[in-house]
Amino acid sequence: MSVHVESVGQGPPLVLLHGWALHSGLWGPLLPQLATRYRVHAVDLPGHGHSAATDPYTLDEIVAAVAAAVPPAVPLTLLGWSLGGAVAMAWAQALPARVARLVLVCTSPRFVADATWPHAMTAATLARFGDELGVAYRTTLQRFLSLQLHGSDHGRAALALMRKHLFARGEPAPQVLGAALDILAGIDLRAAVGGLTQPTLVIAGDRDTLAPAAAGRWLAQAIPGARCVEIRGAGHAPFLSHPEAFHAALDGFLDGR
Repeated sequence: MSVHVESVGQGPPLVLLHGWALHSGLWGPLLPQLATRYRVHAVDLPGHGHSAATDPYTLDEIVAAVAAAVPPAVPLTLLGWSLGGAVAMAWAQALPARVARLVLVCTSPRFVADATWPHAMTAATLARFGDELGVAYRTTLQRFLSLQLHGSDHGRAALALMRKHLFARGEPAPQVLGAALDILAGIDLRAAVGGLTQPTLVIAGDRDTLAPAAAGRWLAQAIPGARCVEIRGAGHAPFLSHPEAFHAALDGFLDGR
């Protein structure tokens, strides 16, 4: 099983993990700045971009495949966005000796709301994306991108950038995207994150409707020693819509400030 990793820059290793239906090309605007200080490993998650899918397609198998594909330098800083944040948390739990720090961007321990967890989209909303994938594949993905930037300052420019990259590495198979949605629907890391020992920064957008800022605040309280930075006016992709604020938060954490 082949996982595609692109590496650039010099310095301590930094692994970038993207969200559902996208690929590591989305990190392009960040790389020039990050590569001056870090050896950046941008990963296409299994079944996305240039990476083959795992079989079975589960969170544990994704973690194992990505961990095996990233060069063995340690300690790693993992930066995970959305689904990538869940991968980062599961990786840090499974292989704690290899992971030094976590940066969790617009992610959540649970992506579906229920009576015990209000900080997420409804199960019906997530299921609707799965139902629509087989009917209007491209339209569904485009609508998902629009939802990520809904209400965000500078959202139109960020949305144009995401749409530009969406199919730049081909079209992910609808079956894989459906399986990834099943992972999102089933994830519940609330009981596990209290055991994470890595210094952790949580970055949230205060207008995020997919992983609301309240979920980020909850993570920062549940993970020992973690802290949360909320970016005002940002939706689900603050690294694209608010790059200066994003880099300020990231650099401060990585520099120990």
